[in-house]
Amino acid sequence: MKKIAKLGQIALLSTAMSTMATAGTLVINSDTSDPAPKAAFAEIIAQFEKENPDITVKYNLYDHEAYKTTIRNWLVTSPPDVVHWYAGNRMKAFVDRGLFEDVSDLWAENNMQDTFATAAPAMTIDGKQWGVPFTYYQWGVYYRKDLFEKHGIGEPTTWDEFLAACATLKENSIAPVSIGTKYLWTAAGWFDYLNLRTNGLEFHMDLMDGKVPYTDDRVRATFANWAELVEPGYFLENHASYSWQEAQPFLYNGEAAMYLIGNFITPNFPEELEGKMGFFQFPQINPEVGMFEDAPMDTLHIPSKAKNKEDARRYLAFMAREDNQTKINGALLQIPPHKDAQAADNYFLDKGVAMLGSADGTAQFYDRDTDPAMAKEGMKGFQEFMVYPDRIDAILERLEKVRQRTFK
Repeated sequence: MKKIAKLGQIALLSTAMSTMATAGTLVINSDTSDPAPKAAFAEIIAQFEKENPDITVKYNLYDHEAYKTTIRNWLVTSPPDVVHWYAGNRMKAFVDRGLFEDVSDLWAENNMQDTFATAAPAMTIDGKQWGVPFTYYQWGVYYRKDLFEKHGIGEPTTWDEFLAACATLKENSIAPVSIGTKYLWTAAGWFDYLNLRTNGLEFHMDLMDGKVPYTDDRVRATFANWAELVEPGYFLENHASYSWQEAQPFLYNGEAAMYLIGNFITPNFPEELEGKMGFFQFPQINPEVGMFEDAPMDTLHIPSKAKNKEDARRYLAFMAREDNQTKINGALLQIPPHKDAQAADNYFLDKGVAMLGSADGTAQFYDRDTDPAMAKEGMKGFQEFMVYPDRIDAILERLEKVRQRTFK
């Protein structure tokens, strides 16, 4: 009997130790797998563990594209305690399915309605907050200043000037615009800007919300402007075979001159191009339409089925602090959402902060603003148009059927 009792005590002790280990382990899943953000989060997590010696962080990194697929599986089956994700409709899709935890209490306890005043609308659904933003960034045109200077091209501010710059570059055997559309979302960046500049933010968001047919004449006008770049061959050849990373070397070696992308590209610029890379705002197309920008926001969330929500809340509160928002965005070369945090002293960030500060309004990004089912088919259509512009009627009719099915 004593032996049985002793075995029972050992079993209970073992169970207790196992529970303590689980409670002190914080599992975070992330897609910040590029070198700069990977190093930045390694440092920030080390700081979190130093401040919270009772917590051990298990940090799981995924490739960007794989992450977008796998998160839909493990949020339902065996979620971690914290996930990296995105604001807008991307967040709403998981909130609607009951997969993200309401963290309104965290916002209240840390005065986040004040410190994240401009970000709060993107994090709020039904009057509740569902995560914490840690960074946002501008989109725009990154370009080779030395190539522009060599061929007498100034920074274009109008559509006609932009088309003229493309023509000059093409005449000199330089691909005007580098892009890789293998993973589709880069093509969505072009649709966003062309539609925002052609029709404005209100129309764009109505389209994102399924209130406007894709066969609408105003959508056709957006594609007509896009065709002015596609048909003369101003985009990198064979772009559908390249990822966004694989299309960068064409810009760096001088075979291409421009790239419409987010500021997350800047840490990848080679040292030998120091001072040779520039940035300009996507040019105006319709003078009667305001200058609206894409400014995607990256976020942190607690899955509703997470095992260690207490420590997850500690981590989100840690990442919401002014000092950590300054630190992580300094490493990422992006903009902190915290109103008192400081953006790094950097040419591209200075440009981005000024541009977004004077913008007439902002969108998140096509696949963050619209329903996921619509985004998936929409981006397929955008890439197809960039390869086969003569298929425009069939593409728009197909997208309209998807809209009707998605937003019924």
